[in-house]
Amino acid sequence: MHFGIEDYALIGDCETAALVSRTGSIDWLCLPRFDSEACFAALLGSPENGRWQIAPAGKARATRRYRPGTLILETQFHTSTGSVTLIDFMPLRKSHPQIIRILRCTRGHVRIKTDLAIRFDYGHTIPWVTRETDGAIAAIAGPHLLFHRSSVPVEGHRLHTVSEFKIRKGQTVTFDLQYSDSVQRYRVRTDPKTALRKTQADWCKWSCRCTYKGPFAEALERSLITLKALTYAPTGGVLAAATTSLPEQPGGERNWDYRYCWIRDATFTLLAFIHAGYHREASRWREWLARSAAGSPDQLQVLYGVAGERNILEWQVPWLSGYRGASPVRIGNAASAQLQLDIYGELADALYQDGHSPHSVLRKNLDFEFGLLEVLKKIWRQPDHGIWEMRGPERQFTHSKVMIWVAFDRIIKRFARADLDAPFAEWRVLRDKIHEDVCSHGFDKKLNSFVQYYGSKQADASLLLIPLVGFLPPSDPRVAGTVRFIEKHLLRHGLVRRYQTAKTNDGLRGSEGAFLPCSFWLADNYELLGRHADAERLLKRLLKLRNDVGLLSEEYHLQKKCLVGNFPQAFSHVGLVNTIMNLYRTRGPAHQRSS
Repeated sequence: MHFGIEDYALIGDCETAALVSRTGSIDWLCLPRFDSEACFAALLGSPENGRWQIAPAGKARATRRYRPGTLILETQFHTSTGSVTLIDFMPLRKSHPQIIRILRCTRGHVRIKTDLAIRFDYGHTIPWVTRETDGAIAAIAGPHLLFHRSSVPVEGHRLHTVSEFKIRKGQTVTFDLQYSDSVQRYRVRTDPKTALRKTQADWCKWSCRCTYKGPFAEALERSLITLKALTYAPTGGVLAAATTSLPEQPGGERNWDYRYCWIRDATFTLLAFIHAGYHREASRWREWLARSAAGSPDQLQVLYGVAGERNILEWQVPWLSGYRGASPVRIGNAASAQLQLDIYGELADALYQDGHSPHSVLRKNLDFEFGLLEVLKKIWRQPDHGIWEMRGPERQFTHSKVMIWVAFDRIIKRFARADLDAPFAEWRVLRDKIHEDVCSHGFDKKLNSFVQYYGSKQADASLLLIPLVGFLPPSDPRVAGTVRFIEKHLLRHGLVRRYQTAKTNDGLRGSEGAFLPCSFWLADNYELLGRHADAERLLKRLLKLRNDVGLLSEEYHLQKKCLVGNFPQAFSHVGLVNTIMNLYRTRGPAHQRSS
């Protein structure tokens, strides 16, 4: 039986992550990296595709929380005979990934069942399980090896490792799962209580660096911790989500792999880190962008692997039934090969907004950006697949043209700031020409709004970015007209849809939920338009959509009133951070970027 997406919490070590259900079951875990093959894949199939559950044997009521300022999860189970607390965490990695689970009885006594089913290769491969001389369990298949230790006896039963025991008030039971490659067979002896103290200290030290102290500070901190957890520590890349193929509509086919880093998320993510005081994270993200995009500018991709990998081939997993039957289950993402012209503007804007780069890196980036404009001079009139990575026909998407203008605007300013020789006159003429082209063909006077693509009559939430990137000032009447048009056609129950799927040929069947980042963009627009009360009302509505431990997915299903899409979604949490600071700081990210 699948749980709701909102029933999961995240634990991680900034190199990979696991999803833990409300019933103490780890149903998703990829090792050793975020984008590696899963060894627990019950989230997209059944328990036989791998999971690790620790829970009371009988009926129990569960409550949970994160320890303040950390990614340490505490789940309290209350039964008729007693209560226990399950503490789940992953120590920040020094060598190999590790999950530690500590069970403490706080009242009476509780009978506990554990069930560990290791299935490598996305739930497909059953490992060979043996017992080590010190009592640990070793599960091996090809290059993969997992060691499992517990302070209670375990046994094999029908290709599962299980245990059942009674725990009494004051007693503690510990569990440890460590990954190694099967050749090295690396394993470290860890004291779970010492590891818990160290992990808590590490996270608290990081979270206390946040400089924001205004309204909704706790929600903002939780989102920042989530963003840190979705950052691949060795490179600084921030991936979109920890999961693949969680559907945008129950039972639908809009199921994508989001365990990669999108150029499109660059500027919003950068500003969220900078404005919250995390300049090192912002700098490392900028460095990741520069490294990953390096090469011939005409080969710039939409997305990359967490270390900058370019080959993100998409394939389908036939042995997984999908989350609640939503198929196909996809690994990789074919959008990496699409032409999406807006990414040029996002990359240029991210490099422009970050003013903390050493001069040597700055000079190198400027050379690369010169090449970007040379490419855009040739291709800016081409149609593309747009910000939403549609799999229908290519179009002259208005947002894409706006972001091409952003590329010219920011690179002109960067070269001028560095006092370098450049063909400024030529670039400015072309920048103005692109601006005029968008205003002439992307704006419909009868509708008094910008439209999805040239000649269209449809609204698109990406148009909310027009004032946020400085293409037009918020005071321009075309901005207010576009906001009203989006409110009329895309705003439902206080939340914003990306576009009208029934009226747009996006190459897919079915519909989708309200897109949460777009809803945050609408709140930002309200603030820039002087509609602070509307902005605050929408922000509070969005905050209520978080699950009980403060996490957001990509979308929200308006009819079923549940979270949908990949989870947790970095772009949603970036939106939350930026919107809070836009509303309650004198000069937030939106004011900085729009100016």
